[in-house]
Amino acid sequence: MKLAVIGSGYVGLVTGACFASLGHEVVCVDNDPQKISTLKAGKVFFYEPGLHEIITKTVATGHLSFTTEIAEVVNRCEVLFICVNTPSLPDGGADLSSVENVTRVVAKHLRKYCLIVAKSTVPVQTGEWIRKTLQRYARKGVKFDVASNPEFLREGSAIHDFMMPDRIVIGVDTTRAEKIFRELYASMKAPLIVTDIKSAELIKHASNSFLATKISFANGLSRICDAVGADVEKVTLGMGLDPRIGSQFLHAGIGFGGACFPKDLKAFLHISNELGVSFDLLAEVIRINETQAQYFVQKIIRNMRSLKGKTIGVLGLAFKGDTDDMRNAPSLAIIPELQKAGAQIKAYDPQAMPRSRTLFRNLCFAPDLYSAVKDAHAIVLLTEWKKFQNMDCRRVRKLMKGKFFFDGRNMFPPPEMKRLGFHYVSIGRPSA
Repeated sequence: MKLAVIGSGYVGLVTGACFASLGHEVVCVDNDPQKISTLKAGKVFFYEPGLHEIITKTVATGHLSFTTEIAEVVNRCEVLFICVNTPSLPDGGADLSSVENVTRVVAKHLRKYCLIVAKSTVPVQTGEWIRKTLQRYARKGVKFDVASNPEFLREGSAIHDFMMPDRIVIGVDTTRAEKIFRELYASMKAPLIVTDIKSAELIKHASNSFLATKISFANGLSRICDAVGADVEKVTLGMGLDPRIGSQFLHAGIGFGGACFPKDLKAFLHISNELGVSFDLLAEVIRINETQAQYFVQKIIRNMRSLKGKTIGVLGLAFKGDTDDMRNAPSLAIIPELQKAGAQIKAYDPQAMPRSRTLFRNLCFAPDLYSAVKDAHAIVLLTEWKKFQNMDCRRVRKLMKGKFFFDGRNMFPPPEMKRLGFHYVSIGRPSA
């Protein structure tokens, strides 16, 4: 099949590359000439395991190409995916200006049938709005279908998530559109959920909001565990073995970040408010998450008493492991507070250092994790990289001046860390 993917950011590039690897002919489009030049030069402008290899292979086979011109691809493709950014507005709503601009350009140049698919996370009823925009600006008599095909890609495992999905959701209102999707995804061994467009749009927002709720629940629970001396990991283990609850996303830490959960929660809450439907649970999920980082900072200050003149080695800057994404990363909230309290920071992240250099002031960036902890009075672990989990903790302890180890991701067993000589403080577990 001939496909066009409009928007060559995270979702668009992963989507285009993976479809190309399945044998489809894919053109990725973006209005940023520098981005397209970078991709044509064989480089990827963000880190995602396995993505560069797939792009290199599919470009070489001719299945993947890049352009800045939508007009060139509209009438050459059978399916056109809209994968542009939909950032949060000040009121929490989704900014659909890029979706609107793309839709108008597509309408202007459309001359034959095309299935136009919203893959960006958009508010419910956006598909209806896209249809009306196309009807208004397209040439009279031109046939098209509009559909929703939300993505469920996790940064750090996006290739796996695309190629081996838990489910594929398509929102359609014609048999023709459904038939095209079934052909497109024929090689995928995953349940195909066929719904109306509005239901498909809601599935994405509802899924992300529910997962975020589980995380905030675990974080709220961790504070109770801290207060009484219980172990949140044992509590969530006992909960998660109940199949009605499940263990995934039920892990305490310093809160979720990234581009999706914070944005989608706010958008879903905004949608409910606009519809006059009370969904205040979402507001509390947001509040718990936004205060979890500060809660962790207070634990650090409470244990160390004073941070003035103290050197803290920070391990991890990205919002999660296996990505260089700094959007809404807890480090952005935690590090300035530590600096404000008088601490000197040495930080290291396996992939996020280049992006971080433009985001922090007066921050010393270490070349590796052992340099970051050398002569440190305390370690603060913020990102769950496997590299950190596998580090030589005995060596780390010998390199430090102090013995405090603040683990914002509960990556290590407290008894073992105590045995190695650390004063180990984690989230919702007794200190060691």
